[in-house]
Amino acid sequence: MSAHPRRTEPDAERGSAVADFALVSGLLVLVFLAVLQLAIGLHVRNTLVASAAEGARLAASADRTLSDGIGRTRELVRSSLSPTYAGDVTAWYDSSSGMRVVVVRVSAPLPLVGLLGPSEHLTVTAHAIAETP
Repeated sequence: MSAHPRRTEPDAERGSAVADFALVSGLLVLVFLAVLQLAIGLHVRNTLVASAAEGARLAASADRTLSDGIGRTRELVRSSLSPTYAGDVTAWYDSSSGMRVVVVRVSAPLPLVGLLGPSEHLTVTAHAIAETP
């Protein structure tokens, strides 16, 4: 038996913390960016829905027209997001359960990289019961 106890090699694990950090931090950055992109997409969708609903309520007023609702929707989308999101806003009258309803539809780019988007569109609609004069 030798006088010195056998030692393990401390150099065998040297530098592994740096490699672990690089691998884990890369994965965490990807997860963070995915969650951030989801949050941006939900923000855009919720803003479009709220703007369309406000435009539908305005157009459904007895003393207002469909063009008033379209204008209000575009104004809200422009001020909240960007003018590129306010390009395709339409409104029309419909009937639901025997009641006259105003429908406002907004089509906007689908935000896939920040607020930039491809040719795909996100379409939202809002309804409001039209008041009778």
